[in-house]
Amino acid sequence: MLLHILRTTGIDPDNLEKVVDLESGLLGISGISGDMRQLHEATTEPRAQRAIKIFCQTAKKTLGAFIAILGGLDLLVFTGGIGEHDADVRERICGGLESFGVILDSDANHGGLQTISAPGSRVRICILQSDEETQIARHTYRLLTQPK
Repeated sequence: MLLHILRTTGIDPDNLEKVVDLESGLLGISGISGDMRQLHEATTEPRAQRAIKIFCQTAKKTLGAFIAILGGLDLLVFTGGIGEHDADVRERICGGLESFGVILDSDANHGGLQTISAPGSRVRICILQSDEETQIARHTYRLLTQPK
């Protein structure tokens, strides 16, 4: 696809990189923002709601594919900004995966609990706080201190 864009639009590689890195994804679909919080606030904007829907469907489709490849699932972890803080997105992703044993407890999901799977769910569903800054610092330290 990227080669097709380069060949047919006359866009140069630097501008294509900018488009892919900064203007695609949620922003490209919504035309509003790449920030999920802002998309949720834009309740009357169909493109914002479409971006949220596509995001959740893509995550669900990917999760379903992994479940099929792995032959099942024991634990589903939501982390990172959206995974940790967006109960609506977690609910949309898990909805429809009950046949795979993924059953979300809506009250726990919206209640800020760490384990949000329903009693009887074959898959444990959890929220895990990430510490991305510390992990980046660890990787940086390792790169700077390893022998050359």
